[in-house]
Amino acid sequence: MKVNNQHYRSVWIEGTTVHLIEQNLLPFKFQIFKAKKYTDTCRAIKEMVTRGAGAIGGAAAFAMAQAAYEANADNYKNFINEARNTIESTRPTAYDLFYSVEAVYKAALKSPESAMQKAQELADANAAAGRAIGENGNKILSNNVNILTHCNAGWLAFVDYGSALAPVYVAHEQGKNVFVYADETRPRSQGARLTAWELHNQEIPHAIIADNAAASLMQQGKIDVLITGADRIAANGDVANKIGTLEKAIVAKYYGISFYVTAPISTIDPGLPNGKKINIEERSADEVHYATGPDAENKLHTIRLSNPGSEAINPAFDVTPASLVKGIITEKGIIEPNKKSILALLTT
Repeated sequence: MKVNNQHYRSVWIEGTTVHLIEQNLLPFKFQIFKAKKYTDTCRAIKEMVTRGAGAIGGAAAFAMAQAAYEANADNYKNFINEARNTIESTRPTAYDLFYSVEAVYKAALKSPESAMQKAQELADANAAAGRAIGENGNKILSNNVNILTHCNAGWLAFVDYGSALAPVYVAHEQGKNVFVYADETRPRSQGARLTAWELHNQEIPHAIIADNAAASLMQQGKIDVLITGADRIAANGDVANKIGTLEKAIVAKYYGISFYVTAPISTIDPGLPNGKKINIEERSADEVHYATGPDAENKLHTIRLSNPGSEAINPAFDVTPASLVKGIITEKGIIEPNKKSILALLTT
């Protein structure tokens, strides 16, 4: 996608330096973070310089390739084994991370050059998957459609193009009138900050809504379809996604609104029987207590929003049962969220 008329991916590599769009500064400042070592890339993943399943997978792939180049020949395998463990510990819920690290690790056992080649292949495949998801998802979007999305699953969350917003982009390109309600205004405000920034840049009509407003808008008939991304999909179709997705899915079911999940095949964990087994990341309570934004001079400040002395809990994801999902939109097509359909998808 383009920023100031220049094409960017959310994450890419030049030599052995990983470049990432610094998403913690958006939408107030556009800046590139340069990770020279694999540990720098790990920090970027953990501190959410880059985030979103696809972008995490891309960054993790490049981190594994960086580690291969950093390893000493005399201690090569031990070094890359330790690096793999470090990379995989950064974000435990997103399956794309584990999928990518495993693939690049296997290539790294041959040579650093093989690792880098595989990492770049995975990044390119993720970008291509985003475009294909957009084309497949566009088929469910009629003209004059009102879409609710949650968190950010646009091109910032992929290497390029995105998942949940990809159908929106394709529909917009084809001249359809689309309107997007963007929520996830707390705790990290990725809908309000990132999704809204993307849509504004693409000149797509949209409005930011408070998380708690979605049910009321559904009740009023103002939302036609709910589309989100996914961080991990179990073999039975259960979906882990940004905290708050479950409640949106429940309300959508009540009001007869279709809920579609968008994800590349690399997000599906075939070894996970159901969502109960998904490891849910618990993030810092500070994300609940504090928020950051600019003053009149565009200087960023962090302020506390909550009662001093009170504790907070901050699960990063929740799990939506497959029974609440209408379909999963992948780069290979739209499937039903069940074990049979997922198995068929993975074996074609």
